Amino acid sequence: MAETILTEQRGRVGIIRLNRPDRLNAWNDVMGQELAAQIEAWNDDDSVGSILVTGEGRAFCAGADIGGFADRAETNKEGSGESMRRGGAPFTHLLRESKPTVAAVNGYAVGVGLTMILPFDVRIASTNALLSIRFIKMGLMPELGSTRLLAELVGLGHATDMCLSGRMVPAEEAREMGLVTQVAEPDDLMDVALAKAAELANNPTQAMMMIKELLRKNPLDPDLEAVMERENLRDQIARRLPDHHEAVAAFQAKRDPQFNK
Repeated sequence: MAETILTEQRGRVGIIRLNRPDRLNAWNDVMGQELAAQIEAWNDDDSVGSILVTGEGRAFCAGADIGGFADRAETNKEGSGESMRRGGAPFTHLLRESKPTVAAVNGYAVGVGLTMILPFDVRIASTNALLSIRFIKMGLMPELGSTRLLAELVGLGHATDMCLSGRMVPAEEAREMGLVTQVAEPDDLMDVALAKAAELANNPTQAMMMIKELLRKNPLDPDLEAVMERENLRDQIARRLPDHHEAVAAFQAKRDPQFNK
């Protein structure tokens, strides 16, 4: 039994619920380890095609659990604190290389509660969600690659405003700037997010993984020839996969394709 998350599978969708509702699902090391382990397990499970993450209670994740911040700040001040180390790179890379991911943001998504979902493929918010990259309010730096990923999603102007102010962004404004793709009423959020996750889960997994790779590499590559070469190579691979043959057969038979068999 996991300590900080709940899991279930519906069809080809794996669902993870952050489960510290009494602490507004505040992030701690155990949650990070359990979340990563479950995503890795489902990435290796052919019966799962997409992964949906949400929060129990009235928050998605209200940021890091600051219980140990006071001691850490004091020891760092005295020069005898934590060693300099690389941050959460493995988690960000895991999400960017994962099967399709959907975040159902059901309330506060603050600090790491926001940066953790920037590498997700789809973010859907409840109308009562509030999102904030709030590190400046703690005198800290945004992490998990968020100074690039946030700017890619919302543009440098919005990213700069959010990072320097630490302000709360309501759901509808988040949709308008591109931080989330859709907004749903609180009672409808999980149905909407599950429908999107199921749509992705039932598409050809191998082809989606190659598309995700192209979207990681190509947008920032100034060499258009290299971009097209990557696309052509993966298209040649896709043409030889069973899902493409199934799509052609289904079209000819005038039926819905059955992928991932």
